[in-house]
Amino acid sequence: MKNIFENGRKLPLIDEFYTIQGEGFHAGKAAYFIRIGGCDAGCLWCDAKITWKANLHKLAKTDDIIKNASNIAAKTLVVTGGEPLLYELDYLCDEAHKKGMKVYLETAGTHKLTGKWDWICLSPKKQSPPLQDIYKFANELKIIINDISDFDWAEYCAEKVEHKCRLYMQPEWSNHKTNADRIVKYIKDKTKWRISIQIHKFLKIP
Repeated sequence: MKNIFENGRKLPLIDEFYTIQGEGFHAGKAAYFIRIGGCDAGCLWCDAKITWKANLHKLAKTDDIIKNASNIAAKTLVVTGGEPLLYELDYLCDEAHKKGMKVYLETAGTHKLTGKWDWICLSPKKQSPPLQDIYKFANELKIIINDISDFDWAEYCAEKVEHKCRLYMQPEWSNHKTNADRIVKYIKDKTKWRISIQIHKFLKIP
């Protein structure tokens, strides 16, 4: 894998785009997104199954990604997937920081953490739990609520993150009305949590 991806100097890029962040702590802010192919979490409700197989996507030069991202007004690069931590990301972070950018990671935490990040959103999945080490690095914990059992999973994960970590519950989109109602009722009792709504889907933007 190191030979193919040249220690992070190439990545299986699905898409890159400039948009408004739609979820979690940074919702509403402008940012440049890159979506990297490859994922082994296998969420049945995944809305980005196109990301699952990395070999379906072109290899892009990380230098080109950084060049494109550095040309936008918002100096924030969000790295998502798929699962970005399948790859070595030290080079990407270092080059982005040289350009004066902040770099944010969205991960399920199932692989070793690489890269130096300004923000880490950890979104752990029950069927493919994260490495225990990564909880302490999370700035934000985002749990997708698909059924009642996910509330127990959320509390389990919340016990493992640092006390400064922001806690979010997000309704699974395909049944977001029902799940949002569940979350609202839950948070009114468990007030340490906040709700995350995918505003980009309501606005119909990337």
